[in-house]
Parts: sequence; structure tokens; C-alpha cells
Amino acid sequence: MADEALQSIPDVLRSKITDVVTRIDEFPDMEAQRDMELQNPFELLGLYRGVSLDAKNVSDAPQHIDTIYLFRRPLLDYWCETGEDLADLVRHVLIHEIGHHFGFSDDDMARLEQEG
Repeated sequence: MADEALQSIPDVLRSKITDVVTRIDEFPDMEAQRDMELQNPFELLGLYRGVSLDAKNVSDAPQHIDTIYLFRRPLLDYWCETGEDLADLVRHVLIHEIGHHFGFSDDDMARLEQEG
């Protein structure tokens, strides 16, 4: 489902994320839970870890691979609670996290999601 969602995002995004890894994990790890000050791991549906393109410097040595995480259990829980279409939900979270990679604002991400 994540692969299908990735193929459905606007070309302006998809063509520029070739060096970003997408992972599906059950839950956010303890570091993410602590950093995000989560009350429980179901609060986070996705996460971008890396340095956004607007903050990268070509002279900086890469520290880690830019990664987008989708958290399976929180996504499924949210889907069950809201009745939203699961594919649409995965696509929405994926676009949002890709937007963080680009340093986009929430308004930019909403506009891109509507275009696709």
C-alpha cells in the first residue's frame, strides 16, 4: 500500500526523493517517542528523519540516510477509529513526511496533496 501511495504522489515530489528511504515500522522507536514527547506510540502516524533540503549544505558530510517512517499500528488504529480510506490516509501521511524532507509548510503540503 505504501508503494502504491508513493507512485500516486505528484511527480514534482516523487522525482526528487530518489535518495530517501521509506520504512514501515510497527511503532515509533523510543527515541522518537521521547523527542516528540508522545504520551503513547499511537499518537504518531509517520516521521521524517533527516536534514530537510532547505537546510542542507553541500559541504556537510552526510550523517544518516534521510528516512520516512510510516507506523503501521498507529495508522491502522487511526483508520479503525475514523473510517477514513486507508489508502488515502497512507498517501496523506507519506506526502506530509515527504514535505518535511523538502522543508515545505503545511499549506504547501496541502496544496500538493490536492494537485495529485
